[in-house]
Amino acid sequence: MRQYRVTLEDRTFDVRLLSDPRQAVVEVEVDGVPLTVEVEEVKDQEEGLPVEDTGAGVPARRPASAGVKRLTAPLPGTIKSIDVQVGEAVARGQKLLVIEAMKMDNVIGSPRDGVIEAIHATLGQQVAHGEPLLDFRS
Repeated sequence: MRQYRVTLEDRTFDVRLLSDPRQAVVEVEVDGVPLTVEVEEVKDQEEGLPVEDTGAGVPARRPASAGVKRLTAPLPGTIKSIDVQVGEAVARGQKLLVIEAMKMDNVIGSPRDGVIEAIHATLGQQVAHGEPLLDFRS
């Protein structure tokens, strides 16, 4: 499973997922100690797509400025195409990228109008459910 290094209030923890993070209850190991945690996915209220607001102190892969929204992978798979570039204006519903999962192409569209701020995925990359794909500013 996936492993993360998490920093909270100047303390760093090594966290390893032991079970499927898409479940409501997930088995994790924090600094070698097994724990059971409840997980609730936060969805964008407009579209119901997983979007993490990184402008309010939410830990992110790299710092994001205020007002930036993070689009995360709605399913695990392989990045088959990235159809936008940083700085590009996108319209609601516009194709952003394609994730191939179980031999099917899944088109990921923009949940709203905005400008691409950062792209975290790369062509051919394996992504897990909830992994950051890109940031955009509304």
